[in-house]
Amino acid sequence: MRLIADIIAARPQIQAIRRDIHAHPELCFAEHRTSELVATRLTGWGIEVHRGLGGTGVVGVIRGTADGAGKPLRSIGLRADMDALPMEEVNRFAHRSTQPGRMHACGHDGHTAMLLGAAQHLAQHRDFAGTVVLIFQPAEEGGAGAQRMIEDGLFDRFPCDAVFAIHNWPGLAVGEMGIAFGPAMASTSDFEIRIDGRGAHAAMPHLGVDPVFVAIQVAQGLQGLVTRVKRPIDRAVLSITMIHAGEANNVIPDTATLAGTVRTFDPAVTSVFEDGMRRVAELTAQAHYATAHVHFDRNYPPTINHLREAQIAATVGDAVLGAGKVIRDIEPTMGGEDFAFMLLQRPGAYLFLGNGTATGAHRAEGHGAGPCTLHNASYDFNDELIPIGASYWVHLVGHYLAMD
Repeated sequence: MRLIADIIAARPQIQAIRRDIHAHPELCFAEHRTSELVATRLTGWGIEVHRGLGGTGVVGVIRGTADGAGKPLRSIGLRADMDALPMEEVNRFAHRSTQPGRMHACGHDGHTAMLLGAAQHLAQHRDFAGTVVLIFQPAEEGGAGAQRMIEDGLFDRFPCDAVFAIHNWPGLAVGEMGIAFGPAMASTSDFEIRIDGRGAHAAMPHLGVDPVFVAIQVAQGLQGLVTRVKRPIDRAVLSITMIHAGEANNVIPDTATLAGTVRTFDPAVTSVFEDGMRRVAELTAQAHYATAHVHFDRNYPPTINHLREAQIAATVGDAVLGAGKVIRDIEPTMGGEDFAFMLLQRPGAYLFLGNGTATGAHRAEGHGAGPCTLHNASYDFNDELIPIGASYWVHLVGHYLAMD
């Protein structure tokens, strides 16, 4: 691997920052301590800092000092997310969460650290022509912080010709990278269906309208949207994750509620599910003398990489990680990511960087018994990625800004 010497030397410092962030997790739009830490570090390295985009977002700007040789100067955006999850950490190592019910279980602490490592080097070595925009984003975990930063003028105030992001990926070996040429992550939509019936004694169901029975029929019918309504070649998931009804075993309740999620890679396919869900729920309820009310909320669009920028990212990955270490056109995941909003505004790519196997051999003594997978209470970011990710960012900047 072509890792940068001073980034390797700075690993203990950046690792300490990462573990400090891990120990003090903050939820979406409440990343005040993390935001302050990031801004203070950037300022200390002589980087121009802007705060408050998207609430707690931080933007650093590094301008190169090299002559562009008459070529138009480019700008490149590098994004890291900062927020944690509302989870209880079961690890017991020294840098475990100090905040009950909050945990960096997705590696955003590591993403922030990798970008800080790159920022420190770029601030000290400005021998490039163009501008680097460092985007430290709040509220990726359900808060659409990327969209909030865009609405606050992110790309108007800090123009970017392209934007890139990295997510650590358990299951890929350390030193491997995965890049999708097209869809990388799915859209996320939530739904809630309330069935209104008429309560009655459980021994006399004919005197009421049983919303539980109707909810079961609706749940079965919704799966027909996956197997019989959408095209078989369109990838999609519909999962009912909650059914709530009743309080006593001898009472038919007035209402029953179903809720869950829909994931697709195409807004048109999402529309198939939204329209079909209303039709199935409302007509099934009507057939049984009940009423259905459907609430469908589109959260994040699909994360779709731009082909040119994905190829650029893969080329740099080959140079940094070595032959055979970049998995091209990696299988997309049904997980969601609000970097999708940035890719709707600017060309770019979203990359997966191997965090190691789910056994989590990198975790310090005192880790939990669970696997080292994302959104798991035993997860911890692999600090071996800090010099890898930071070096990759620096090489990507150099390659992109020097392109004809």
